[in-house]
Amino acid sequence: CKKMSASSRRLTPPRVLFVGGTDSGGGAGLLADIKASEANGAFACVAVTAATAQNTLGVSGVAGIEPAFIAAQMEAVLGDIGADAAKTGMLATSGRGEDG
Repeated sequence: CKKMSASSRRLTPPRVLFVGGTDSGGGAGLLADIKASEANGAFACVAVTAATAQNTLGVSGVAGIEPAFIAAQMEAVLGDIGADAAKTGMLATSGRGEDG
């Protein structure tokens, strides 16, 4: 995260990095995280770990993102925009939460 002065913190919204999956139905996952953060005045950034095919009746498919690409997304966001907080959601497989 970039270091911010107390005066600039008051002028800029908190930055939150959400790491998780997408929900094509819009009721959960990253889309729900983005909606909640914006409703509370925060700036949302994401790193997508998986995409789901789902609706209100259930999940019919999941496609995972390669761990190296998840790391690249996080590095891109943190290296430029930064984050004051982070939240993880669906990581899809255990390897997506490991260092490396």
